[in-house]
Amino acid sequence: MEKRLTFQYGRALVAGRLAIVAGAAVFLGIVVGTFQNLQWEILALLVGALATYLVVFTISPLLTDHWLTRSRLILRQGWYFRAIIAIAEIESLEVSDEADSRRVPLGIHRPLGRPTLYVTGARTGLLTLRLSQPRRFWQSLGLFASEIIFDVRDPEGMRRALNDRRRLLSPVQAHGPDT
Repeated sequence: MEKRLTFQYGRALVAGRLAIVAGAAVFLGIVVGTFQNLQWEILALLVGALATYLVVFTISPLLTDHWLTRSRLILRQGWYFRAIIAIAEIESLEVSDEADSRRVPLGIHRPLGRPTLYVTGARTGLLTLRLSQPRRFWQSLGLFASEIIFDVRDPEGMRRALNDRRRLLSPVQAHGPDT
């Protein structure tokens, strides 16, 4: 059995972010064309901020995937999100029952009043992971989540692989040995 399996997630999020970068670049071009005497320091700062956004939030999601190791599931989205979840902490992993996938937010999102963390790059191939105990995620401002909805391109392959890995874990006695 391989030590680490890689599962790609959707890239629809990247298209939206590229549109934001393109719009900001056009706006920046209009500002430079309109204000001839714009200080170069301000222009360099704006171009630097736009380039940083492009690299961190648009290009880095193309370079990362979700990983399934022998004992952990590592959910990633770019360089700005990583959650390491022990397989023993996973209660269930099911195909998501989100009725209207158009309402699923893209990116990292934790709605208030609902203990669900979304880690989505697309609105297809959604999986719902239920944790045995709620857990805090700093990317959602420290709020607890007991459920994570994420996407992969091969949801059935992910479910099979996770079930195979769960069978490899040593059994744990719930209340200790009988005396």
